[in-house]
Amino acid sequence: MGVGFLGMAMVTPGSHEKELHEIRKQAIDPAELERRAKESGLTIDNWFLRQTSYVPTNDPNDWILPAPGPASWNSEDRYAPDGDGTPLPEHPVKVGTPIPASMSLYGIFGLIATFSFILGAGAGISSLDKIDEKYLAIGIMLSISIIWLVMGWLKAKMLNQMIDTPTSLVRSAALGHCELVGQVRPSIEGVLRVVVDGNPRMFMENMVAFNWTYEQQQERTVKTKDGTRTERRWVTIRSDSGGCPFILHDGTGGIRVNGNSFKRTDYGNYIKRWDGAFAESLGQQFMSSLIAGALGGWRVIDHRWTLYGIKLGNPVYLMGEIRSRPDQEIEAEGLDKTMQNTLIEVWGDKDGIGQKVTLNRGTELSNIGRSRSTVEMISLPMLLFLGAICMFAFA
Repeated sequence: MGVGFLGMAMVTPGSHEKELHEIRKQAIDPAELERRAKESGLTIDNWFLRQTSYVPTNDPNDWILPAPGPASWNSEDRYAPDGDGTPLPEHPVKVGTPIPASMSLYGIFGLIATFSFILGAGAGISSLDKIDEKYLAIGIMLSISIIWLVMGWLKAKMLNQMIDTPTSLVRSAALGHCELVGQVRPSIEGVLRVVVDGNPRMFMENMVAFNWTYEQQQERTVKTKDGTRTERRWVTIRSDSGGCPFILHDGTGGIRVNGNSFKRTDYGNYIKRWDGAFAESLGQQFMSSLIAGALGGWRVIDHRWTLYGIKLGNPVYLMGEIRSRPDQEIEAEGLDKTMQNTLIEVWGDKDGIGQKVTLNRGTELSNIGRSRSTVEMISLPMLLFLGAICMFAFA
């Protein structure tokens, strides 16, 4: 029961996620939605080698309300406001800040799962004969609850930071730690063409931040007292990350963001994934099979490359420190020094007092809309922790 209800809780959408999905379908032009649908989905790149690529059909980190396209961007002055200088339609000063429901289906299913785990653990521990085995089982339960509690507390802290911190407008942003929301546009350095794992077949244009991983699915046959069983696992072989400076534009103006400096990043769902039954060359296939076999008798049966990141036009939410730009950089770009937002830039290498720097793909609306409430993120692991302590009565 515990596993079943926990699985139901995990797949339950956030309290605002369904409403935001409906708003997105109604607000964005149907032709644009159709264009995105044609670009997403599964593509068979090579039938013989069983190579496929997949672009998710639903991106919860994308714009919910329409955003200006590249054709309307000011290519001559990237720091200038759009049109009459009003904020983007999805900016928090226009749509406000949603508050997740204190208790949703996630909390109800999670509560049932937690009670089921506690009752099941109590019955299992009471049936053990050796005191060492009982303390080991309780220790495992305590460790799981503490890890879950710490993760929930950290997520709840970031959620409260999003809700409680007022969002600044770029045109009036002051020095110090600020919360900003806007659209990614190119800086003077340009953008990146990311080639995943050095393979020209797997690439993505117009990136400003990225993180890719190369994984292998491995299997082996293990002998047991009842016969044999097959074990499978995914192992990360290589990974890489990087980025370049970009402009965050919220409609009132643009500001330079040093994306590589952020200590915490959340790119949300992956952008694209490539799968293949074989490595990209015979040499790589031979070496991967040889290494996997030497490390425990594993066999490589599948390969997967996954790309996460931020592209031009994507929405971004950040909490960063605004600092003055060096005079030589301002003069090198030939910027108008009468505009305040051209004299400053955003860094993410230093936390503020009670403020954690972070860079997230998606607006504040989409990030909070997918979140759980503080009550759900903390009360469930705390209940499991208290239940684990009560298990000492059965020891």
